[in-house]
Amino acid sequence: MEEVEIRTEDDFDLKKIFECGQCFRWNAGPDGSYTGVAMGRAARIRRDGERILITGSEWDLEDVWRGYFDLDRDYRALRHSVCVDDYMKKASDYGAGIRILNQDRWETLCSFIISQCNNIPRIKKIVETMCRCFGEETYLGDERFYTFPDAGTVAGLEPEDLAPLRCGYRAPYIIAAARAVDEGTLDLEALSHADLASAKKALTALPGIGEKVANCVILFSLRIGSAFPVDVWMKKAIAQHYPRGFDPEVFGENAGLAQQYMFYYQRENS
Repeated sequence: MEEVEIRTEDDFDLKKIFECGQCFRWNAGPDGSYTGVAMGRAARIRRDGERILITGSEWDLEDVWRGYFDLDRDYRALRHSVCVDDYMKKASDYGAGIRILNQDRWETLCSFIISQCNNIPRIKKIVETMCRCFGEETYLGDERFYTFPDAGTVAGLEPEDLAPLRCGYRAPYIIAAARAVDEGTLDLEALSHADLASAKKALTALPGIGEKVANCVILFSLRIGSAFPVDVWMKKAIAQHYPRGFDPEVFGENAGLAQQYMFYYQRENS
C-alpha cells in the first residue's frame, strides 16, 4: 500500500465531509480515520495534524483525489461568500470543513434513488449490499471491498434480482435509471455541462426521481453548484429562519454549499 499527503487549506473536516449526507460508502474508524471506496478505489483517509493522508493500493492524487475532494477551490472564501445574514454566518461557521465531493455520476444517481424516504444507516446498508452482490472485488491491503456496480451490470437485471437489497419499491426505479444510462437516453456526462433547469428536467423525466433527488445528483456529481436540495431538515431550517420567504438564488453558484451548511447545522442541533 502507498500513502499520499494531500495539501489543503483549513476547510477540510473528514467527519463533516463524510457525514453531511452527500455520500454513503465511507465509515469511521476508532482513530478518526475513514475507510471506503470511491471512484473504484478502496482507501483509508486520516488527519495527522495539519496533514490529510490517504492510504490505498492504487492512488492517484491528480486524477482521483484532487477532483474528488474539490481541492482546487478555496472553501474558506466560498464559505464567507454565503454569509448573507446572521443565521448563515452561524451555519457556515458551524459547518466549516464541509466540501462538496465530486462523485461518480451513476453511483450518485443510484444512491439517491435509494435514499428516498430512508435514513442514512439503512441507505448505507442497501448500497453496501448492492456492491457485494453486483460489484467487483478490490483490496486495501488484506481487506476486501467491493466497487459500485456499473450501470451496464445493473441494466441487465430485473427488479426481483434486487430482492437481497431489501430496497422495496425503489427496485424498478433503480433498474430504469440504469437502463437509461446504459442505453444513453440519459447522458450524465452531457448533463454536467448543462444548465440547472435542463439537468433537472432530464433527471425528473425518469420514473421515481423527484426534485430533491434530482438536485442531490446535480450538486454531488454534476458539479452544478446552484442546485439546492430541500428535504425534511431543510424545510425545518427554512421555516424556522426564513418565515417570510426564502430564495436560494441569493447564494448564486454557491447555493449548494450554502444548503450543506444549513442542512448540517439544522440536523446536528435539532
